[in-house]
Amino acid sequence: MKTITRNLFTLILIGFISTSIIAQEKEKKNKKSPAEERAEIDKMTSKALAELYKVQPQARNEIANSKGYAVFGNFGMNLFLLSTANGAGKAVSGGKATYMKMYSAGVGVGIGVKKFNGIFIFKTTKAYQNFIEEGWQGGGQADAAAKDNKQGGAVAGAISISPDITFYQVTNKGLAAQATIQGTKYWKDKDLN
Repeated sequence: MKTITRNLFTLILIGFISTSIIAQEKEKKNKKSPAEERAEIDKMTSKALAELYKVQPQARNEIANSKGYAVFGNFGMNLFLLSTANGAGKAVSGGKATYMKMYSAGVGVGIGVKKFNGIFIFKTTKAYQNFIEEGWQGGGQADAAAKDNKQGGAVAGAISISPDITFYQVTNKGLAAQATIQGTKYWKDKDLN
């Protein structure tokens, strides 16, 4: 009985903390002008790409030769069986940026909070256009084995979502060992475009 009570208390506490964090993020966002929000997303995009290029140098050429790319800053939580993430980013093609939002929900065992960046690389104009015009919803989970150069071995950090889209997930520790796009929806941010 003590274990159940302790687990329930922990769940309530985590729920309270996560709700508080989300409320603080929304409050911060509400105080910013659209220009400030765009500038913040632009800064996050530059930082995320720099991190990606550091751990996966060939990604620079992939993006340079692509029809477009998209970068999202995400905040994810996993509470026992429920995992969620939300964030913002932008899609870029031919120098034109489209600002977007994302949200995901899924099932996953564990407890934790993490910040990460998701970077999509589009090999065709059609794949890019579908992403920004129709939104996109990831319905599966993709895993990638990722190792840093210090540990040796092959780096397989890119995940092929489809023949036309490659995805990287970068955390503060480098490439994610598991990149998840399960139940994630992306759409244009009407306030920033």
